[in-house]
Amino acid sequence: MTHIDISKPILDKNDRLAQSNKELLREKKIFVLDLMASPGAGKTTAILATIEALKERFRIAVIEGDIASDVDAQKIKAAGVPAIQINTGGVCHLESDMIRHALDQLPLDDLDLIIVENVGNLVCTTEFYLGENAKVMILSVPEGDDKPLKYPTIFQTSKAVILSKTDTMPVFDFDYEAFERTVNSLNPKAPIFQLSAKTGEGIQQWAEWLANQVKHAQNAPDGQSLH
Repeated sequence: MTHIDISKPILDKNDRLAQSNKELLREKKIFVLDLMASPGAGKTTAILATIEALKERFRIAVIEGDIASDVDAQKIKAAGVPAIQINTGGVCHLESDMIRHALDQLPLDDLDLIIVENVGNLVCTTEFYLGENAKVMILSVPEGDDKPLKYPTIFQTSKAVILSKTDTMPVFDFDYEAFERTVNSLNPKAPIFQLSAKTGEGIQQWAEWLANQVKHAQNAPDGQSLH
């Protein structure tokens, strides 16, 4: 029996386009963050908090990825930040050609940081390189402390991990020590940020980490950051 693997040519084409995105963004000295999470984990809320913390230091735009609707993009625009909505029409992740179309609509000469809110998914978002400088994933407390065991790849590919909705910790049976041990075993270099949009916990620590990543990219000799 002959097996045809269609994933390789698809990923190869995606990676070539992603490299083109990377070169454009490097030329413009723009840092791109690919934010991944399950639906309802708090991506948009975390983005809004990040914008509030960094808007005086960086010029920010957001690319919103959803299967349908522009609800999140409207929230971002209401915060005074340019936002481009990508509706994938059923595709469970963003791809590099989608990002390029969005970049063509943004004022790249007037930006320092682009945050990409990927489609809510813990699996295939990790497979598609977009030209970003870093992938970061968000896990919310209600999802459970066992998610790193069930979805190890997304934790292994993330440059940092955000644990959101930490104010709900007393309500849910979330073993933070077990969660931390598993994440550290999968990705010992990735810092873990505990965030609560309700209380403000961890927002400044996370924002400062991201600010340092952006500054490092901007100060690199060729504008290239750590990918």
